[in-house]
Amino acid sequence: MKALLSKVVGGPDTLVLEDIPSPVAGPGQAVISVKAVGINFPDVLIIEDKYQFKPPRPFAPGGELSGVVKSVGEGVTNVKPGDRILAQMGNGALAEEVVVPANRLTTIPDAMPFDEAAAFLMTYGTSFHALVDRAKLKAGETLLVLGAAGGVGLAAVELAKAMGARVIAGCSTQEKVDLAIARGADAGVVYGRGPFDRDGQKALAEKFKEACGPNGADVIYDAIGDAYAEPALRSIAWEGRYLVVGFAAGDIPKIPLNLALLKGCDIVGVFWGAWTAKNPDKFQESIRDLLDLYAQGKVKPYVSEHFPLTRGAEAIAHLGSRKAMGKVVVTID
Repeated sequence: MKALLSKVVGGPDTLVLEDIPSPVAGPGQAVISVKAVGINFPDVLIIEDKYQFKPPRPFAPGGELSGVVKSVGEGVTNVKPGDRILAQMGNGALAEEVVVPANRLTTIPDAMPFDEAAAFLMTYGTSFHALVDRAKLKAGETLLVLGAAGGVGLAAVELAKAMGARVIAGCSTQEKVDLAIARGADAGVVYGRGPFDRDGQKALAEKFKEACGPNGADVIYDAIGDAYAEPALRSIAWEGRYLVVGFAAGDIPKIPLNLALLKGCDIVGVFWGAWTAKNPDKFQESIRDLLDLYAQGKVKPYVSEHFPLTRGAEAIAHLGSRKAMGKVVVTID
């Protein structure tokens, strides 16, 4: 079988497509014939050794997939060969077949296409955990989403609207704002691309304040970090919650902590991957809740582009360019 492998530290151009042995299911495992792989920002980081986890090489990137169960190992009862599934894993998905712990598999409805299933779990799971568990977002509150046209950003927009919140979409272009509004956001802010000097940061803070209203944003969902974080925090409401989701814009921001004092706000970390490992029962419950929302038509992954496995490196490079909107998916025949 073929797999897209990282054999040396580097960008997408260092990935190689090679034949490797097909996996065999051990006890508690299942072998999956992969149909689609969702590409996410951690895939950009992990091949450069910039992610929280550094798997031993060679490894295939790809943290979420959909496919069909090919075989199961001893003791597996929750899935059987032929089941359509989705799965979340740290890496390894960009291959024709993978072996996965069976307790990481979730069966999907027959009406759910493989590309949407592969684009579902990491983005909606992250945003559901952020808004429900960490921010405890309430109906009627105002949410400001930075990077609102990206995978996790659009998921946050849709989920917040399903929860009854007012949503402000922050994006780098008007095209991206328009997409976020089409997916449910109430209004948007075009913040352009940094870096910003001090005057530029102050101007951006005023943009955020104007869009959020006189009371500010009750919750800020920040998936981009860098120079956008401080202006966004200046627009937060009294006792607001600032969600630290990721740093897609590049640098990790340095926040003046006097702002947290003056605003009486919480700065809240969102590390969904670690949370799923520490709370497996709640993780499974959240997947059921998300699939219910999908069945009701309240959430639906926006897959903007498809790439075959032979162009998987291009898919990762495209996502890393910050030009992609919604989700990028690699399909495997």
